[in-house]
Amino acid sequence: MEKLQAEITSFVTKRNWRKFHSPKNLAMALTVETAELLEIFQWMTEQESSQPTREVLSHIEEEIGDVMIYLTTLADSLNLNPLDAARRKLRLNEEKYPA
Repeated sequence: MEKLQAEITSFVTKRNWRKFHSPKNLAMALTVETAELLEIFQWMTEQESSQPTREVLSHIEEEIGDVMIYLTTLADSLNLNPLDAARRKLRLNEEKYPA
């Protein structure tokens, strides 16, 4: 996770984009990218969504990449580790929804 955060930080720094990366802006960008991922599936049947073509799968991968980049950048801007956050949330869900 730290390596990905460092790669993203380097990319952003080289382009002088940090000034645009407030938590608010990053959360909005994350929502937009998530919507773009959702748009791919919008009119698919359940079966089509489970068996995408190579072209569609490539598009899905790109959008997942965008979502991951913005989520990672948002977490980093707030000094949070997204993996730790997911683990904490999973433990809370285990308590809330016992097997």
